Amino acid sequence: MSNVSRAQTTALASLLPASPIITELGRAFTEAGHELYLVGGSVRDALLGTSGHDLDFTTSARPDETQRLLNEISDAVWDVGRDFGTISALARRGDHEWLIEVTTFRADSYRSSSRKPEVVYGLSVEDDLMRRDFTVNAMALDVGCGDLGDWRFVDPYGGLTDLADRTLRTPSTPEISFGDDPLRMMRAARFASQLDFEVDPAARQAMTEMAERITIISAERVRDELSKLLLTDSPRAGLDLLVTTGVAGIVLPELPAMRLERDEHMRHKDVYEHSLIVLEQAIALEKSRDFVDGRPNPDHQPDLIVRLAALLHDIGKPATRGFEDGKVTFHHHDIVGAKMARKRLRALHYSKETTKAVSDLIALHLRFHGYAEGSSGGASSGWSDAAVRRYVRDAGDQLERLHILTRSDCTTRNVRKAERLRRAYDELEFRIDELAAAEEMDAMRPDLDGNQIMALLGIGPGPEVGQAYQFLLGRRIEEGPLGPERAAAELQQWWGSRDER
Repeated sequence: MSNVSRAQTTALASLLPASPIITELGRAFTEAGHELYLVGGSVRDALLGTSGHDLDFTTSARPDETQRLLNEISDAVWDVGRDFGTISALARRGDHEWLIEVTTFRADSYRSSSRKPEVVYGLSVEDDLMRRDFTVNAMALDVGCGDLGDWRFVDPYGGLTDLADRTLRTPSTPEISFGDDPLRMMRAARFASQLDFEVDPAARQAMTEMAERITIISAERVRDELSKLLLTDSPRAGLDLLVTTGVAGIVLPELPAMRLERDEHMRHKDVYEHSLIVLEQAIALEKSRDFVDGRPNPDHQPDLIVRLAALLHDIGKPATRGFEDGKVTFHHHDIVGAKMARKRLRALHYSKETTKAVSDLIALHLRFHGYAEGSSGGASSGWSDAAVRRYVRDAGDQLERLHILTRSDCTTRNVRKAERLRRAYDELEFRIDELAAAEEMDAMRPDLDGNQIMALLGIGPGPEVGQAYQFLLGRRIEEGPLGPERAAAELQQWWGSRDER
């Protein structure tokens, strides 16, 4: 242990807004005879000059005592993490609100085939820090010894040096660390992207040798780490790490399967590299298209569905690769890929809504090329109005995401081709907006509702009403709004022709 240096004090100034509640907690635990340390990401981020409203602590107190102390100074307390020694609380002080987690010193690990850690309480803060994933997360501040200036810096495993070197290294040997909790291999990938850090060679080697151990981790925990990685600003580094070490081959095998598949142009890039570029371009577009009142949204939230769709949009190519006239083809890779994505996302226990949205986007990601091939840049080129309406109808509430995915899927180095595709999609979006303004296309409903259909045809509820509704919807898509009178006339004509058949 050592006193906080001047450089560290400057960095920890970012904790100043939180210092009153931290000091209050430190005093309460100390007076009750317990140690309390601010720990993990809270310390790491403070040293990097950033701060948030989440405060993580470790303590010598057992969960019952922690809960008693938090009840006295917090606005709300919950114990869903009690089995793991964690008690959580919400504390409001003035205009600030803090989410607090206090965990009893731990020294636990996974058994060789268990999906759940064996919780063992530790005897000291050093025990607790030893079991953490990386040294940059294994630093602590002893907050039980007074105000901010009196807090003691605890760094038994060289985390501050690794932070300065931007290196991810494990406190114990990586074999022990990843053996204790294999999910740390995925966290290495996430932090590599999130913090722009390099993974220590020994840790990288251990990931390669121990990749199979990730199978003992539940699908939900794997899913959550994959999502956190994709929601970083630059997920490429982490994804590359998972692929090169073999971890991706177990948790997302469709990703490395694309690595050796040449794209349809038979040029330098493979499908894997193309997919990473599409992901990067989708992230940039996702941000640039997020406007509120005509201005970039300052509270933009990353879109997991867009990012999953961008990463997985071409996973059907390896299974559909063929050769025709000396060229590589990937016929129907959109449909095959949608099915593969659906299966993988279900296996990772993503929600039904996320799974459907991602698979729908993959199934639709080639649709635009039919428009682009018929478009020469004129207002009347490309599709008919009916085809544009179908595009909107099929995309449904995923239309904006489909815009982003389709635009991002252009990675050609042919400048003229790229410009032609961009102009064609600009034109398509213009036509969608134009039709929407003229026809209120967002609603996309027939001109008569179910009750009107039944009254007009003299029928009761049943499948015939649905058939009539679909007929009118088809006419609505083909012709645009018909108006009630014309819709009624065409419906009666259609109904009569059915009787004749």
